[in-house]
Amino acid sequence: MLRRHFGFAAFAAAQQAQPPQPETFVYKVVAGLEIKLDVWPASAAGRLPVAVWIHGGALIMGSRALSPNTRVLKALQGAGFRVISIDYRLAPETKLPGIVEDVEDAFRAIRNRAGEWNIDPGRLVVSGGSAGGYLTLTAGFRVKPRPRALAAFWGYGDIVGEWYSRPDPFYLKSKAVTKEEALAAVGQTAISEPPPKNSRGAFYLYCRQQGIWPKEVAGHDPDREDKWFDAYSPIRNVTRDYPRTMLVHGTADTDVPHEQSVLMAAKLRAANVEHRFVSVPEGGHGIGNIAPVEQDRIYAEAAAFLRKHVE
Repeated sequence: MLRRHFGFAAFAAAQQAQPPQPETFVYKVVAGLEIKLDVWPASAAGRLPVAVWIHGGALIMGSRALSPNTRVLKALQGAGFRVISIDYRLAPETKLPGIVEDVEDAFRAIRNRAGEWNIDPGRLVVSGGSAGGYLTLTAGFRVKPRPRALAAFWGYGDIVGEWYSRPDPFYLKSKAVTKEEALAAVGQTAISEPPPKNSRGAFYLYCRQQGIWPKEVAGHDPDREDKWFDAYSPIRNVTRDYPRTMLVHGTADTDVPHEQSVLMAAKLRAANVEHRFVSVPEGGHGIGNIAPVEQDRIYAEAAAFLRKHVE
C-alpha cells in the first residue's frame, strides 16, 4: 500500500530514513512468560562500554519498547555506549522481590552474553527514570559486581516515606478512582509488557490517592513491617562502596518529590561517594516542560558523567 501511494522510490527512501532499531532478546522465562531486553545499535565500533536503561512507570506501567526516549538514547550513544533497555515483571501481579530479581537476572544475562553483543561487562553503567531511577539506585547495591556508575533521573531511594505511603495531595485533586476501577485495570497473571490499550494508570492513581503504593507493590505494610523494606530501599544501603552517582530532578515534580533526590544526595555525601546532583529549576516530572536545548544539555552531562567512570 505504501508503494502504491508514494511510489517505489519514495517508499525506498522512507525505509532508508528509518532510524536504526534495536534487536530484541529474551533474557528470562518465568512460568511461560518471556521477559525481554533490547540491544541498540552502537555509534562506534569495537568492544564498547554498556549503559543499561531501566524504564519507569511506578513499577506498574511501561516497557522497554517505550524507553529510553530519543534524547536519552542519543546522549548515551553519543558518549560511546552500547545501550541495552530491559523489561521486568510489573506490579501488582508481581511483587517487589520478583521485580528486583528480574533486574538482577537481566544483568547476569548481559554479562553472560557480553561477547555476543560486543560489550565490555567491566565497563557497565546504569540509568533510568522515575521508577527506573529507583531501580537504577537499587542496582547500586543489589547487582553484583557493582555497576561502575549510575544516573538516576527523577528517581527515589525511599519507598516507604509518607510521599508514597500516605494519600498524596496532588493526586487527590484528580477524580477519585474506586477500588473496583483500580482492580479492573490490572489482572492476576504476571506480565512484563502491558497491552497497547490498557488502563493500568488507574491502578497507580488509586494507590496514590489511598497512600497504599508500598502495600500493593511490595505486598508488605511499611507501618508494621518497616524492616522488611531494608533490602529494597537504596537510601538505607548507601556505603562508601556504592557506585558513583548522578541525580537529576526537577524542583516542580508533582509525582516524585524533588526532596527524594535531595535526601539521596545527602546520604551519598555522608558516605563520601562521588556524586553530582542536578536540580532543574521549575522542572516537572520528566523535565519535558523545560526548553529542549536544556533537556539535551542535561542528558549529555549525565552521559558524560557515566562515560568518565568507565575510562
